[in-house]
Amino acid sequence: MRAYIAFTAPLFVLLTACSSPPKPPSVEESQKRPVNSQTAIELQVCKNDLQNTRILATESSRLAETTAATLAHMAARQQLMTSIQEKSVANSVRIVHFGFNSTRVLIPSEEATALVEEAKAAPLVVLRGRTDGTSDSSAESRIAQARADAVRDYLVASGVAPSRIRTTHQPSGDHLADNSSARGRNLNRRVEIEIYRVLPLSPQVSAPPQS
Repeated sequence: MRAYIAFTAPLFVLLTACSSPPKPPSVEESQKRPVNSQTAIELQVCKNDLQNTRILATESSRLAETTAATLAHMAARQQLMTSIQEKSVANSVRIVHFGFNSTRVLIPSEEATALVEEAKAAPLVVLRGRTDGTSDSSAESRIAQARADAVRDYLVASGVAPSRIRTTHQPSGDHLADNSSARGRNLNRRVEIEIYRVLPLSPQVSAPPQS
């Protein structure tokens, strides 16, 4: 009986040892990490980059819209200012006044220089003779036309091409000032010099035929 026990005890120990699973090697807690941790980190980085890119794209789109609106506003303003400037410099009107029943042209030297320079550069100069008359009599018509002709001769003598000048007149009416006073009548006896830097479309002031 003792021999049997001695024989079976080691066998039991051996069987017990074989049936128990092996213990894994110990790993320090500091070296433990989740499975695919590097892939997870890269994926999170990609997500962050994508979100930042979307934010930048949205901001860029808003900036582009704001810039486009600003440029459009500036362009419209520039066009408006250019239009105003062109209108303001396209035409100019100068006035030469005359004494009673006179056709003598008297223009101060400084004004004369500027007038001649503008008239030389203009494609069309329209001269409108006026009087202080109150009726369309033949006498008033003659003096109104004579005043316009006198200014034309003055400009031609100063070097303005005669083909660019057109004359017209109005015997009465269209007064510049109160015609009932002496001062007003002095202002009404005049020739209006319309200097066009851009040819008008109105047939009333169309350019004369070129010679």
